[in-house]
Amino acid sequence: MPYEGFSLELASPPPPDRPLSELTPEEQGEKGAEMIIGMMTSCPGKSAISGVAGFGLGGVFGLFMASMSYDTPLHTPQVAGSTQGGKLIVDLPFKEQMRVAWKDMYTRAWSSAKNFGYIGLIYAGVECCVESTRGKSDHWNGLSAGCLTGGGLAYKSGPQAAAIGCASFAAFSAAIDLYMNSENGKPPKNDFDE
Repeated sequence: MPYEGFSLELASPPPPDRPLSELTPEEQGEKGAEMIIGMMTSCPGKSAISGVAGFGLGGVFGLFMASMSYDTPLHTPQVAGSTQGGKLIVDLPFKEQMRVAWKDMYTRAWSSAKNFGYIGLIYAGVECCVESTRGKSDHWNGLSAGCLTGGGLAYKSGPQAAAIGCASFAAFSAAIDLYMNSENGKPPKNDFDE
């Protein structure tokens, strides 16, 4: 006997194929959710989401790495295009140091964001196409996508660079897949939670 106030209702059938204006608000919501989920699970949707996420992550990474280059005066480069005539950054007035540092941080963050976004977009698109073509979802999809992405990004530098790019991206993809799937195994024998 079910608990009081609790009823088991089967999920409602999908909204009928009627014009949107004839659907109830609940049916409109369900239809909208189906459309969004369908877009997000399509290959172009997955690619776009990965590209945007890669762009954001790359921007943060680039900003962090750029900010680390100004930690000591020993590692500061000479300022090109400075109004002070190419002095070391530590020899510039404070306002000029800040202007140069912020401009450099912006440039590096933007460059890193574009690169990460581009790689995320290409990798996710290739992986989705490989998965759709094979009709399976396993680790070979990630390996294939890593190889095709790495080789494709390095092909202009010659066949040796394309082979190295293929191998390194495939190895990185395999390592990420192993890490992400490490929790999917059988629980340890000393796990007494039930």
